[in-house]
Order: sequence, then C-alpha cells, then structure tokens
Amino acid sequence: MKAHLLSDSELLGNFLNGDNAALEVLIKRHQQKVFTAVYVMVRDRYLAEDLFQEIIIKAIQKLRTREYNEEGKFLSWLLRIAHNHCIDYFRRVRNAPGLKVTTSTGEDIFKFIGVEDTPVEKHKEIESKENRLKRLIDKLPADQREVVILRHYYDYSFKEIAAHTNVSINTALGRMRYALINLRKMIEREKVDILF
Repeated sequence: MKAHLLSDSELLGNFLNGDNAALEVLIKRHQQKVFTAVYVMVRDRYLAEDLFQEIIIKAIQKLRTREYNEEGKFLSWLLRIAHNHCIDYFRRVRNAPGLKVTTSTGEDIFKFIGVEDTPVEKHKEIESKENRLKRLIDKLPADQREVVILRHYYDYSFKEIAAHTNVSINTALGRMRYALINLRKMIEREKVDILF
C-alpha cells in the first residue's frame, strides 16, 4: 500500500520500525496545520518557520525515545508540542534583558491593527492605551494571557481556543473569565485609563 494512504498510526509504526520515509509522509500531512498554529501565536512568518523546524526536531526526538503514546491523535500530540514550544520561546524572550517580541517589520507583537487612518494625536493616544493594556495583559498568568491574546488579538472562537490550547471549551471560557476579572482589578488598583 502507498504510504500516503496509510493512517497516522500505521505510518508511526513504520517509522518506529526504521522507515524514515513514513515520518516524512506524516510530517507533510500535518505541516500546514502545525505551521498555522505556530504562526497564529507568533505572528511572524520567519520566526514561525524557525520555531516550526525546532518543533519537528523535538517531535522526532520524542518519537525516537518512544515518548508518544497511542491514546491521543498524532496531530493533537504534535500541536501540543508546538504550543508548549511557543510558550517556552516567549518565556525565554521575556526573561532576556532588552529583548521584545516583534514581527519581521519590527512591530511589537501585541500591537493592534487598524489605527493608520486616525489623526496623529488620536494615534498617539491609542498607542499609549495599547501599551498600558499590553502591560496589564503581560501580568496575567500564562494560561489567561494566552486566551486573551487568541480571542481579542487573533479573533479565535472559544472552540478554536480550546482546540489550540488542548483544553475544554469550559476551561477556555473560565480562563477568559478569570483574565477579565484580573484585568478589572488591575485597572482599578492602578487607576489605568485604557478605554478606547
């Protein structure tokens, strides 16, 4: 039977029995979904390409050391590795002095889109409020911060957020609820004006 007609499970079995071509078929089958998930998190094609390569290497290492189990689907497992790798990347960048996450055009990854047509004064005011909002979002716990970013910056539905972060929809909704509660508390405590 031709390799592309085999199931993920069959291809994995073949790879673990020494057939490296089976792994190539498996990666090609899922690379677009994994790359898209990474790109959505980092919003930069070049960075996404670099992280995607690292994710594939990490997945291959885990497969070779038999860290994959058949309980879940291969794609879900691969997406979980991608998600965790991106979170680790952001932690490394956050902890590196003087570094910030930017797109290939040099813009802050958290920057809102669609303010180009506003007058200069209004643009500066919006940018200032964006920075204050970003600072508050940065203070949220990682799981809450991620849901806020995916929902409000990338317009993910809660179903998509749940699938992307490998949790139930109720968990994703709960994280958003707690994030909003925490943001309100910070706004009140710090008397921050972020209303647009």
